[in-house]
Amino acid sequence: MTKADIVTEISDETGIEKVMVQATVETFMEQVKAALTKGENVYLRGFGSFIVKKRAEKTGRNISKNTTIIIPAHNIPAFKPAKTFLNDVKENVKVKK
Repeated sequence: MTKADIVTEISDETGIEKVMVQATVETFMEQVKAALTKGENVYLRGFGSFIVKKRAEKTGRNISKNTTIIIPAHNIPAFKPAKTFLNDVKENVKVKK
């Protein structure tokens, strides 16, 4: 599902114009990015949390040059689903083989 699909679904279900829904979705994403950029987590009860995780420094390999490199510690954005959301997905999604 793409962002355009989400906008269409919300517009169809609520009767709000697609342009307004698109602006709302864009603003929501900008606010989440801004909060994470400041180091703040975003908690959405019943859905999940957008959090900032800290990755520790580690040693990596550059295979083409056959050298060892140090990857410095850094922060990454992550999503942690709520338990109810996680259980819904576990119970209802069939694995494709």
